[in-house]
Amino acid sequence: MRMIDLHCHILPGVDDGSPDMETSLKLAKIAVEQGITHMLLTPHHMDGEYLNHKADVIIKTKSFQEALDQNGIQLTVYPGQEAHITGELMQAIDQGDILFADEGNRYLMLELPHNEVPEYTNQMLFTLQARGITPVLVHPERNQGFMKNPDQLYDFVNQGCLTQLTASSYVGVFGKHVQKFTEQIIDAGLGFIFASDAHNFEGRNFKMAQAFEKLKKDKGERFVEEYKGNAKSIINGDDVIFGGIYHIHKKKKSKFWLF
Repeated sequence: MRMIDLHCHILPGVDDGSPDMETSLKLAKIAVEQGITHMLLTPHHMDGEYLNHKADVIIKTKSFQEALDQNGIQLTVYPGQEAHITGELMQAIDQGDILFADEGNRYLMLELPHNEVPEYTNQMLFTLQARGITPVLVHPERNQGFMKNPDQLYDFVNQGCLTQLTASSYVGVFGKHVQKFTEQIIDAGLGFIFASDAHNFEGRNFKMAQAFEKLKKDKGERFVEEYKGNAKSIINGDDVIFGGIYHIHKKKKSKFWLF
């Protein structure tokens, strides 16, 4: 089955990812070596630092695809955004400035702040879903709010949200704590797809092949097929099948008695 990457930052010169075309082409070659065939380009948008308007991303994605083709790199790229949750998000959607993961405007790659889950998140998710938009919460395993209160993540998925786990998180790039939480999310049925969130050659690389290898070892081939299939369903605007979901139970710290 094709490997689709729905979250990466290799569109050149638009955010904290690839700085130029030369770097982007080298990163694209690594992606292909990983087995990635299709990629949604998701520069940061409305995160307080970067603005990547829909029209600009579409033009730059077309130019990048032409450069990929000219260099014989077998990668198909699509224009997208990593939209940050903000009070202006619905206005941006109404103004047609938001790119979705699919052409039918059904799935939205949505980023929360790393350090918290804002109080208005629940209302925002409800508003999006009332409009027929399914939020795909990106890298929840690195969100400190979800780490402190995993029940919030359960509630959002229970309400119909999807999640995108970062491949690097699952294989330990961000440390043991994040890796463990990623494993717990998967075990609880609260994960749906892997994506790379690739930024550069070193720490923020693809790791998709390694993540799927670990997933096969930990959970079996069925999970691999399910995660790859979910990514395909999202980019095609098709239904994603939900399985059983469970609460993540935080283990109590052991007491050690000193004598």
